[in-house]
Amino acid sequence: MSFIDLFILAVGLSMDAFAVSICKGLAAKKVGIPQMCCAGLWFGGFQALMPFIGWLLGSRFRTYIEDFDHWIAFILLAIIGINMLRESFSEKKEDPVSSSFNIKTMFLMAVATSIDALAVGITFGLLLNSFSKIISACIFICSVTFCFSAAGVKIGSIFGAAYKKKAEILGGIILIFLGIKILIEHLFFS
Repeated sequence: MSFIDLFILAVGLSMDAFAVSICKGLAAKKVGIPQMCCAGLWFGGFQALMPFIGWLLGSRFRTYIEDFDHWIAFILLAIIGINMLRESFSEKKEDPVSSSFNIKTMFLMAVATSIDALAVGITFGLLLNSFSKIISACIFICSVTFCFSAAGVKIGSIFGAAYKKKAEILGGIILIFLGIKILIEHLFFS
């Protein structure tokens, strides 16, 4: 996986956290560096932890599925991307995001926004074969998500919810195209 691929993946994964951070900023009465860092640490931390857990699971089964691992990566990324797109276009009324930055609230939101990162981590188990590569990838994803989440809180406090839908659409499209790229590379160039 190239640096560009990892960057695109990190941006795609961070879009859920970015969208929620925008809503947190919109709901919060006062937004400063502590609130921005709180969101960045929670969302970035879980976006790093979940791919690592997924990698542990995926690497355990690598030898059994390496003949069709590219299909698994494609299907998982496509499903995540399609779900992000579907959610962005759904007309259902969402529960308002709590303005609280307490541990319980942030933990639940961090887990909810990082479930897709767990599935991506499973694909890492099929694509990344060294511990140092997965650690580097997780740290990079954490850093990108931290920046997007911290910025999202501030953007939400200034501009409101206008960017939430756009962030979800962009994240969904990125993940679908990354899945297609992995599939094409393995089918035609390996």
